[in-house]
Amino acid sequence: MAARLRILAVGTRMPAWVQAGFAEYHKRMPRDFAVELREIPVSRRDGARAVAEEGEALLAALAPEEHVVALEVGGEPWSTADLAARLRAWRDEGRRAAFLIGGPDGLSAACRERAAQCWSLSRLTLPHPLVRVLLVEQLYRAWSILVAHPYHR
Repeated sequence: MAARLRILAVGTRMPAWVQAGFAEYHKRMPRDFAVELREIPVSRRDGARAVAEEGEALLAALAPEEHVVALEVGGEPWSTADLAARLRAWRDEGRRAAFLIGGPDGLSAACRERAAQCWSLSRLTLPHPLVRVLLVEQLYRAWSILVAHPYHR
């Protein structure tokens, strides 16, 4: 059974290093653990209005059956082994999982409410472009645990 994973990320004009970093791990993912990236434009508004507008666009891009994970600095910390166990469960249950990455001002309350889980990659505040690179690398690393690939040592 294949895992169906999507990353919905605010931001469409990423620096070359972000594109290269994401592409490196994205191409390593096997066909049965393919990751789709969907970029959402950054709002031209400021502050709370921007977060709300970006949140509406993220929510509109979700399928009703998707298991949603919001990436939030205040979320629950998961180890790579925790992520691997979740990936295994979602795959075995035939669930689609979608990871939400907010823009410069984070995710809207509506996105956090829609999420089944909030996950923190770090207690540090990370720039949103870097989060997509870290996320796809961790998805690859978690896959490597599941198949006993030597990448995760």
